[in-house]
Amino acid sequence: MRKFAHRSIQEMIKKSEHRDSIVFESRWAVRPLDILQAINELNPDVIHFSGHGSHTSDLILENTDGTSKPVSKEAITQTIMSASDKIRLLFFNNCFSHSQAQSVVQYVDAAIGMTTAVLDSGACVFAAQFYSSIRFELSVKQAFEQAKASLMLQNPQEEYTPELYAKDGIELDKMFLVKPQ
Repeated sequence: MRKFAHRSIQEMIKKSEHRDSIVFESRWAVRPLDILQAINELNPDVIHFSGHGSHTSDLILENTDGTSKPVSKEAITQTIMSASDKIRLLFFNNCFSHSQAQSVVQYVDAAIGMTTAVLDSGACVFAAQFYSSIRFELSVKQAFEQAKASLMLQNPQEEYTPELYAKDGIELDKMFLVKPQ
């Protein structure tokens, strides 16, 4: 995850009403095989990929030698399918990730992806507002809409960049990651 995005998300969480309701863990310089290890260790409800994506919709990770390693949507989908039935949301906060998001919603309730390139500043603002909204007990749909509004205030040209996808039968306006009390 980009360091400034990580910091922004943490700051917004601290400002939210239910800041202790979800644990925020991160992994840096993730290599492909690190994904399964992290999922097995943490058994998360939400997975957030932040970094780079390619024009061919690959997620760009690192090889052990530090070079770029493209990871296909098929590889990510297989990883998620085999990993955990607890995962509810995948957030692909990287360029050209909409097909990754569309592919994984057959195994998770919801996914967010980017239809085109996204500026680092926009990705940061979008993610920080999304998680802040989640912690104020908003639904995934409301949190997405608030994050999109925040992005449009910062970078109006990126209005159509983020997309929210749902598994068949999931009503995103009734999906909460922090349960209303």
